[in-house]
Amino acid sequence: MVLLVREMEVEFYRSLRRIRFPAERLTVFQGANGVGKTNLYRALQLIQAAAAGTLARELAAEGGMPSVLWAGPRPARAPARIRLAVTLEPDDPIPGSGRYRYEVEVGMKAPAEAALPYEPLVKQERVTFVKSRRPITLLERRGPAITAMDAEGHRSQPDIDLMASETALSAVRDPARYPDLDMLRQILLDWRFYHDLRTDPASPIRRPCLAVATPTLASDGSNLAAVFATLMFIREDVAELDRAIQDSFPGAQLEVPPPGQTASFGLRFADFPHRVFDAAELSDGTLRYLALMGALLGYRLPAFIALNEPEASLHPDLLAPLARLIARAAQRTQIWLVSHSETLAAALAEAGGITPRVVAKRDGATWIEGLRIGGDFLDDEDA
Repeated sequence: MVLLVREMEVEFYRSLRRIRFPAERLTVFQGANGVGKTNLYRALQLIQAAAAGTLARELAAEGGMPSVLWAGPRPARAPARIRLAVTLEPDDPIPGSGRYRYEVEVGMKAPAEAALPYEPLVKQERVTFVKSRRPITLLERRGPAITAMDAEGHRSQPDIDLMASETALSAVRDPARYPDLDMLRQILLDWRFYHDLRTDPASPIRRPCLAVATPTLASDGSNLAAVFATLMFIREDVAELDRAIQDSFPGAQLEVPPPGQTASFGLRFADFPHRVFDAAELSDGTLRYLALMGALLGYRLPAFIALNEPEASLHPDLLAPLARLIARAAQRTQIWLVSHSETLAAALAEAGGITPRVVAKRDGATWIEGLRIGGDFLDDEDA
């Protein structure tokens, strides 16, 4: 089953005081530096980290709870907690299908809790399935107490030894007994986040990689050569790849030698038809663009792809081709993109027929222009 993100909700994480908003097949956030665009992107990464069991470690790497908590005013007597929630729904919902919602709250160590001083601890966690008006709770965790609904519809306490910093979604691993929880976890783990496509001289993208059939680009792009080789020698269909090359580098040709133990690639430019420039020789912008092509044109795309400022290091002439590449990929998967480039946002609006969302600060908190308190946009009424 393919589940798409339909709604995201965040409270008290960095500059996100309290925000709830819908997600489309192609969602584009554009705004100036410092308004909190990356926090929107990062909040979804943290949802995936909860599924992977690394949520506490990810927050600790950001400086721990004192660093990641919203620094502004909170409701009186309210506990200092971060709340993350995501709602997912089938790609093509049919009558009778439902939606899943995962919610997790993380807070500070209480005096009596056995934990390290600044360690983020999971306070509450819930998975619900909504098919009609009444939601069905598939997993509920309050502190150390956990209950889950099994495949027969019975509630029980899973036999797991869960630490306060661990998420129940990552720890309840019994596909036969809890199939819905296993499915949801696997879907979240399949998401891809592309923000660290390094192009420096030591970047793994510049080196050959193991020649193994590779349907999806790794988050760091390290298997890019294998992604290209899979399209060329296993799918044996590179029409979309050639189309993207011609759209961005007219007259150029992607060269992928028959792989042996390793796979590699290079680019032959129109100005130098007898010379192949291998990955180690390509400019940062050209290499980054090729990596984005690998992410968006792979043999098999994940159900969700997030791109953080994909325009970084690209020549302005590449922004319109990039927008067309992203719009075509959005026909195969769901894409979430944050950017500070008005040019890219405008090109995506034209290529994808979407409305880019402008991110700004409101009373010190990150907000999205046109978003109403109820979690929808003003222009949705005109749709």
